[in-house]
Amino acid sequence: MRFPWQRHYGQRITMGGRDVVVFGMERHYWQDIYYYAMTSSWPQFFLAAALVFLSFNLIFASLYMLGEHPIANMAPDNFLGAFFFSVETLATVGYGDMHPQTVYAHWVSTTEIFVGMASVALITGVMFARFSRPRASILFSQYPVSHVADGQQLLLFRIANARLNIISEASAKLRMLHDEETTSMGKFRKLTDLRLERDQHPMFSLGWTIIHVIDADSPLYGKTPAQLKNMNAAFVLTVEGVDETTHQMQRARQYYQAQEIRWGHRYIDVLNYQGTVAHLHYQRFHETEVVPGQERVDQ
Repeated sequence: MRFPWQRHYGQRITMGGRDVVVFGMERHYWQDIYYYAMTSSWPQFFLAAALVFLSFNLIFASLYMLGEHPIANMAPDNFLGAFFFSVETLATVGYGDMHPQTVYAHWVSTTEIFVGMASVALITGVMFARFSRPRASILFSQYPVSHVADGQQLLLFRIANARLNIISEASAKLRMLHDEETTSMGKFRKLTDLRLERDQHPMFSLGWTIIHVIDADSPLYGKTPAQLKNMNAAFVLTVEGVDETTHQMQRARQYYQAQEIRWGHRYIDVLNYQGTVAHLHYQRFHETEVVPGQERVDQ
């Protein structure tokens, strides 16, 4: 069944670095509870669990109150006492002071114990899944840079492993998204792979500069910043590998608009040596500087 207001309902989401309002897509909350449980924040997760727990106890307390003296030694002798008994039953604590004394109460408590055991199992499973879910700690530079080195125009992205451990057999992929229009297909969003100078790193531990050479084979060849902006060009950098500490697959993605490229810039070196000891200054990780003689004004 579809309600009339759902036809015009707009769902605002952020996808690929862009804000998008989606129409005509119905939400199915009850069929995708696990997804929302996994993607919510920890405060939201615990608040939802607390609300479910409170709701169950209010419902069963109301069911107990429908019976005639269903609970022995109920204290206080009102709805609050039934609520406290429901909490003890749902949690399978069973202090022994209050207990069912009618067949009706036994049936309600039996149902509640089943619901309680199932709920605890489900919440425990989801909590374990949230704790054990791998989270990448890959730091991406705030801006891409582009400059000429050894006679070649380069597009560079700097990344770092924030955990400072080893991500083995790391791989990187760079893709460009841009608008394209043809007479046969009309206007659509095209995805193009960009070849990297090196797309594999056997031991990604500290830093890694991702390099794309803008040569005659590159989709960026001959493109000006103004042209890239008109194409609504953007770049998606994806990095993945195996964390040697947890032995879990790590995957991270960063989205850049073409306007964020700093032309004629290079990254400031964050590595220096004091004697034989290397010092890394990650507080300067996002800083760039103009390459002398390569100042470029966006057109």
